Amino acid sequence: MLDELHELVEARLRRTDQRYTAGRRAIIALLATAGNPVSITEIARGLPDLPRSSAYRNLVDLESAGVVRRVVAHDDFARFELAEDLTEHHHHLLCVACGKVTDVTLAARVERNLSAAIVEMAGAEGFRPHGHRLDILGLCSACA
Repeated sequence: MLDELHELVEARLRRTDQRYTAGRRAIIALLATAGNPVSITEIARGLPDLPRSSAYRNLVDLESAGVVRRVVAHDDFARFELAEDLTEHHHHLLCVACGKVTDVTLAARVERNLSAAIVEMAGAEGFRPHGHRLDILGLCSACA
């Protein structure tokens, strides 16, 4: 699984004339195993040999290549995760108190209802949706 992911990432980077360096490979491996979007602080903690400035630069390049997605929580600190087409479609619960971001995958029936509501809402404005991301703001169980 991780080997396939590395091959996909390397191919995407190659299309944008970028190399898949050891630092980028380490970031992708960390994001693949994190289970939720991670902050730059968490990346630095998980990859102590990678300078924070290099991590930032690599994340910008990975994001521009469509490999990484930036998630901005209520605390305005960005968190990073693999692009959805490399993982699975999901949504986020964003804690407005501590900034925790939790990935949530909806049941197929709920996802269909949400998609139908989005199509209806967008259609009323003459807008053609290509997809959606749902970020729900609230309090996590620890902050509630």
